[in-house]
Amino acid sequence: MKSRITYLSAITLLFFSSCTPPGGEAGKSGGTGGTIQLVFLGLMILVFWMFFIRPQAKRAKNQKSFIENLGKGDKIVTIAGIHGTINKNNEDGTLNIEVSPGSYLKIEKSAISLDWTTALNKPVAEKK
Repeated sequence: MKSRITYLSAITLLFFSSCTPPGGEAGKSGGTGGTIQLVFLGLMILVFWMFFIRPQAKRAKNQKSFIENLGKGDKIVTIAGIHGTINKNNEDGTLNIEVSPGSYLKIEKSAISLDWTTALNKPVAEKK
């Protein structure tokens, strides 16, 4: 995250330093000052899209497909840290999970943590 901020700061500095024409005289502006500003603005938008918008959209797509593929018997972890097994997939966008034998909770599908659930279901490496 820190490197992203550094890149954006450098690009912003370059953008605003190009606002004054070379030589520091505001009265004698060349015709390339506006073009340079547009190039830097375009680069800033491109960097912002590459580092912030695209990864967030990809993560949201993965989360949505993960939630759609959940079925009965899958072991899950909620964002609150509750471990359970899916007992029933309700039509209203909720799940009934069994947290201990005979104890059931009704939760929203969006409350399931993708990262923690995949870590829970990852096969344990065999020790040699």
